[in-house]
Amino acid sequence: METIFRQDSYAARCDATVVGSDERGVMLDRTVCYPTGGGQPGDTGVLRHGGAGLRITDTIKGDGPDTVIHVLEPGTAAPAPGEPVVVELDWDRRFAHMRMHTCLHLLCALVPGAVTGGQIGTDKSRLDFNVPSGSLDKDDLTAALNRLVDGDHAVRYRWIDDAELGASPDLVRTMSVKPPTGTGKVRLVEIDGVDLQPCGGTHVARTGEIGRVEVVKIENKGKQNRRVVVALAT
Repeated sequence: METIFRQDSYAARCDATVVGSDERGVMLDRTVCYPTGGGQPGDTGVLRHGGAGLRITDTIKGDGPDTVIHVLEPGTAAPAPGEPVVVELDWDRRFAHMRMHTCLHLLCALVPGAVTGGQIGTDKSRLDFNVPSGSLDKDDLTAALNRLVDGDHAVRYRWIDDAELGASPDLVRTMSVKPPTGTGKVRLVEIDGVDLQPCGGTHVARTGEIGRVEVVKIENKGKQNRRVVVALAT
């Protein structure tokens, strides 16, 4: 299927055709909905079919690397295969995820340790780092993040193949989440002059779109595990 969100995070709606459904939800030939993965929640929205607006309560990965399932409200009858539909995102929620996800890339660039976990939310998000206790300062990280936001660095996507990624293991910062491989190519997210790493999520086009942020908490989660919680201030 055509995963529009991988090329254009700002696409908020698209025309599509139903290709199938099962107890999990509806599969389409193309979609703007991001499926849960890499710490980022799946999109929600509306599937418009005829005069009806069917609520999409979640989006999840299907059986194949590019298969996306649109989860409908319980009791909702799925459109039949071949039916035309329109997919519309809950845009405010998606845009918050884009801002937060890009912010976590900035945080990753600032902390010199492997990422052991993470979760993206609409107002708060977190990354866990394999670094010693006392090595991170909340105020210093807040100031550094906002300097990178104010720098309004461009955010771009580029692609390499699986073999190129295998030859450059230093690109992978995450210990808990594997890069999105399996299709023969891997998308890199490049924040100009700041960060470069494989990632399949959605991001803003410039760091200035993130807005002011604040590191609200740093927690010890183990001998070498520090949880950094970041919130959108605006």
